[in-house]
Amino acid sequence: MAELTHLDAQGKARMVDVGGKAETQRVAIASGRIRVNQAALAAIRDGSVPKGDVLAAARIAGIMAAKKTADLIPLCHPLALTSVTVDFAIEDDAVLVTASAALTGRTGVEMEALTATSIALLTIYDMAKAIDKGMVISDLRLIEKRGGKSGHWRASE
Repeated sequence: MAELTHLDAQGKARMVDVGGKAETQRVAIASGRIRVNQAALAAIRDGSVPKGDVLAAARIAGIMAAKKTADLIPLCHPLALTSVTVDFAIEDDAVLVTASAALTGRTGVEMEALTATSIALLTIYDMAKAIDKGMVISDLRLIEKRGGKSGHWRASE
């Protein structure tokens, strides 16, 4: 089993010291899905949700969330992100959210990509809940990461 890096020799939580690690370009991509009924899907697609442009708000929320990840998840390092993107694909009964985060630094950006995806999905729910309270958020996962000591990793389908 791998060493638990967030615990010290006495088993107490600690923030990992990344000071000795080399700076490399790091990228992470995450995705998730929100299943919605046809009325909500049409309103999201057409921009007719009463609260406003759902995808524009979700994109901004996701980007803002990535920048605040260290404030939300204990022991995450505050990072100087160089890029965050949040994209959407309308499916037959869902909206797929894909977010990426990038930087040149000493630690990865997986949590930032996952946080961006999560908050974008929650924003879609919040904005469309008047139309469909039964939306289901699912399939949140890391798709790919590049950079750092462990190199390139991609999820199997």
